[in-house]
Amino acid sequence: MGAASFWQFAGFFLSLGGAVACAVVAVMLLTRNGNPRREHASVIVALVASAAWCVTIAAWGPGTLPASLVESGRNLAWLFVLYRLFGNDGRDHSLAPIRPLVFVLALVECLQPAVAILQFRFADVKAIAELAFSVGALFRALVSVGALVLLHNLYAGASGLSRQMLRWSAAALAGLWAFQLNLYAVAWLVGYMPVELAALRGLVIAGVALLFAIGANARAAELKILPSRTVAFQSLSLLVIGAYLIAMTLLAESMAVFGGEFSRFTQVGFLFAAATVALLWLPSKRMRGWLRVKAFKHLFQHRYDYRAEWLRFTGTIGRAGPEAPALSIRAAQALADITDSQGAALLLPAEGGEMVLAGHWQWPELSTSSSSCDAELAALLERTGKIVELDDVRDSDDAEIDPAVVPPWLIDDRKAWAIVPLIHFERLVGVAVLARPPLARRLDWEDFDLLKVVGRQLASYLAEQAGHEALIEASRFEEFNRRIAFVMHDIKNLASQLSLLARNAERHADNPAFRADMLVTLTKSAEKLNALLARLGRYGAAGGTGRVPVDLALVARRIALRYSGARRVELTRCDPCVVKADAEALEQALVHIVQNAIDASDPDMPVFIDVSCDGLQGRIEIIDSGSGMSPQFVRDKLFKPFVSSKEGGFGIGAFEARELIRAMGGRLDVDSREGLGTRFATVLPMTTAVGPKADINLQQEVA
Repeated sequence: MGAASFWQFAGFFLSLGGAVACAVVAVMLLTRNGNPRREHASVIVALVASAAWCVTIAAWGPGTLPASLVESGRNLAWLFVLYRLFGNDGRDHSLAPIRPLVFVLALVECLQPAVAILQFRFADVKAIAELAFSVGALFRALVSVGALVLLHNLYAGASGLSRQMLRWSAAALAGLWAFQLNLYAVAWLVGYMPVELAALRGLVIAGVALLFAIGANARAAELKILPSRTVAFQSLSLLVIGAYLIAMTLLAESMAVFGGEFSRFTQVGFLFAAATVALLWLPSKRMRGWLRVKAFKHLFQHRYDYRAEWLRFTGTIGRAGPEAPALSIRAAQALADITDSQGAALLLPAEGGEMVLAGHWQWPELSTSSSSCDAELAALLERTGKIVELDDVRDSDDAEIDPAVVPPWLIDDRKAWAIVPLIHFERLVGVAVLARPPLARRLDWEDFDLLKVVGRQLASYLAEQAGHEALIEASRFEEFNRRIAFVMHDIKNLASQLSLLARNAERHADNPAFRADMLVTLTKSAEKLNALLARLGRYGAAGGTGRVPVDLALVARRIALRYSGARRVELTRCDPCVVKADAEALEQALVHIVQNAIDASDPDMPVFIDVSCDGLQGRIEIIDSGSGMSPQFVRDKLFKPFVSSKEGGFGIGAFEARELIRAMGGRLDVDSREGLGTRFATVLPMTTAVGPKADINLQQEVA
């Protein structure tokens, strides 16, 4: 098979392929749902005309009269598509000069059938046939030049948003008209149609159809074909080496004009030297480094400006001063700024292994009580370290994470976009939840890589803060224990002295009245001091000893009776409820809570006590309408020793109350809203058997 036969054979199959591609894309656009753009119908017509032209070439050949006539119709259809593209931003009405140019190009193309008929009518007259062929090729080249000028004005004058919509369509038309310009320019110069280029026209039409199919996709504005760094660098290296060798070959060939044996020797020697230098110099480390920098700087594009992102991240995290938000809020904001999210939340580990809300940025709908995730999801994120895209969990049956593991509030809230685990030394330090950005999109590989790196950096900051707080708390406890040791020593001495005084007073019988009064006073003082020592000695001791059945209703009445003379402490509900507890420790804990509620409320606002049970647990709630506390204060400071919201407060009451209740096997729940008030709920396990001596003293005192 000769070269001409091979190209004719290849042109036949390429033309059929181009026809099939145009037909498939036309049908796809015709059946596509949604709001079509203004050029939609004209593109379908142009694709149908292109498919008919490809079939005509495959049936009758590229140089026949039917192929030339159908090609004119195809060109007119694509010119109309080009004109309709100006309507995307309304410039088909405002740019009046383009209409005459389009009209002239269409007129020139309409003259093409007459030239083609003249060429084939006088094919036996060589001079007329050659002139007609030359004029036809020149007309087609001129139409291509005019179309390229229009296309340049279309894209250069478009807005940024319009360019994103026009990118694929403009690339398709640029390829079509540029190829036609080169084809007919060569044909006009050589006087005949080059068979190699003519055979490739079906492939070009298929590429045009493919680009229009991509441009019709709703996400085409976001789609970018960008090579990786490795591909960009290796391609540039091959291009430079190839260009270098070609240039050297042309230079050596040009020396053949001198003739002679010396010229031949010079050619061979120069090629040998050039190839050797190229192979030794270009693979050098320094040269590869220079090529890599140039390739990455000019040929590769990232979604993020990493320098700017890092500067903004460090600026947000390092913000200091009294007006600066807490680290949890700054961490959420720093992560949200990277993906342009409209909000973010940070969840930190609680004592039970679950994650609870620690802070949020521009997400006021979240609350501490409802925004949390259980230990199962936390363990999964710690084990895999994967960033979870919540749209995949909601909409896909093939999600890598079981939707049942994800908390319902994240599934139901469409604002929630992604879950980012914050891992430090293979340990989950926290979980960040990102809100959806204004421009909805899917996370890609670059998002995942950057969020993972930033997440690890944030995890290190959070771990450092937790360690710092633990050291401060330990140092404060050490100081507190040292002071308490001195206090206990002094109290022991005082108790011993008073006990000795009481014993000496018993020996004086001269004044019975004095002796009796002194004995009673000293005995009660010693009992109180010993009781104080007993309470102080409970700090750090193991709880659970001395628990007896206690009726929460009797405890609530006793506390209300205690404050009856000073403040209003009212019982809203007082169901009988017997629990296992240490009566003295329970009352001490509840007194702490009631006193805090009284201090936080206005003088005319009562504090309510509510006692209830569900058959398994007893519950006593203390409710006030005071100033309330922020979620951050409840989580980070309420139960921290030496931290108090009251001026001059020691900050150990809430901590002591919680520890006493925990020692009895119960728990202390807090629900507070700033400006509305606070609810403390003490929950203790109930007992089914009440002994005959159960809290007799307490019942007698209340009665």
